[in-house]
Amino acid sequence: MAKPLRRIPHEQRIFYYALFAGLPGLIVASSLLFTGDFTPKVQWTLGLGMFIFWLGFALSVREQVIRPLHTMANLLTALREGDYSVRARGANRDDPLGDVMSEINLLSRVLQEQRLGALEATALLRTVMEEIDVAIFAFDSNQTLRLVNRAGQELIAQPAERILGRQASDLNLTDCLTGEDTRVLTRNFPGATGRWGMRRTSFRERGLPHNLVVIGDLSQPLREEELKAWQRLVRVIGHELNNSLAPIKSIAGSLTTMLKRPQRADDWETDMLGGLEIIEARAEGLNRFMQSYARLAKLPAPARQPIALGPLLRRIVTLGTNHNVHLLDGPEVTLAIDAAQIEQVIINLVKNAVEAVEETNLGGVRVSWSKASGEIEISVEDDGPGVASAQNLFVPFFTTKPSGSGIGLVLCRQIAENHGGTLSLENRAGVMGCIARLRLPS
Repeated sequence: MAKPLRRIPHEQRIFYYALFAGLPGLIVASSLLFTGDFTPKVQWTLGLGMFIFWLGFALSVREQVIRPLHTMANLLTALREGDYSVRARGANRDDPLGDVMSEINLLSRVLQEQRLGALEATALLRTVMEEIDVAIFAFDSNQTLRLVNRAGQELIAQPAERILGRQASDLNLTDCLTGEDTRVLTRNFPGATGRWGMRRTSFRERGLPHNLVVIGDLSQPLREEELKAWQRLVRVIGHELNNSLAPIKSIAGSLTTMLKRPQRADDWETDMLGGLEIIEARAEGLNRFMQSYARLAKLPAPARQPIALGPLLRRIVTLGTNHNVHLLDGPEVTLAIDAAQIEQVIINLVKNAVEAVEETNLGGVRVSWSKASGEIEISVEDDGPGVASAQNLFVPFFTTKPSGSGIGLVLCRQIAENHGGTLSLENRAGVMGCIARLRLPS
């Protein structure tokens, strides 16, 4: 089998082209020299001189072409290897070759500045990663640890040089690479124990998928929030207890003093009856308060059943005795909800709207529902005076009603959130009144 022809190198082709370019002149000059009336000495001397000049100029042409190419190759090799300090000498834009050299020098300068910026950004990123308190782990597609910060080393209780390159299973972090991307973990790490907030995101490096796992300690923030919640609860309950027990104590003391007197007034029985009625009323108010709190704290999980929304709303409006409540038509919708709990929410919203309208004796209440963007919105709109303190609407035990407990709206929002929805109240734009929106996933 015949071997393929070997390709002639570029420098050899340049040399051959230069020889071929001078060969016709050499042949003509040699013919005139050796056919002319010259002595052999002159013929051979001039012939040898022409041959040397012909060969020398061909080699010079090759050198003039090859040397800049070698220079450019060396510059590009330096750029490929990350050495951006090499420059071509004598580069100018007076000729095409100098223009190419100038462009390579400019490219080298730009790459050098970009690498310097990348190094500074990387140094800043590493400094930030080392200083933050959350643990950061980066795993490649094979679940091999490629990056870890100081907090991550403390969490694993091993230095970076001992854990980099190890599998997630060896570090007991496999569960962080599967399941939900964001969740709360309760587990023991070699370096700490408690509750942790975990978040996982994906990124690509050199076209390959990687996972970034961030683990933060939730124990201290949760303890602080728990303490604040207990302080608020004790403050509210203490305030309510003082409001009830202080008058009870005062009236009971007055009645005791009255009974101990040797001579009682003629109307002492009336005073006694009035005092006991006040004590009974305050005790009943305190009992309602505690029952409302227990109801809020013990709200059961919703028992979902497919329910047609239209008939449910019609039943609520029909059962009401106030003729100012009107139900607007809406689409046919079936929801998987706890009918009793949602009915309680709507009744509470309608009741609040009716009480607001009664303050102005104008307009009425309108109940409607609509479907959009994968959710159902139930609206209760009134023509009352509107919301005076929107920021306190969902604060437990806050109320502006003399006989209110401050639990109703909080309970309604909790029911909505247990169904995966939301509850909001806001004043109507441009007119008097308030609108309550209960949004539930469809």
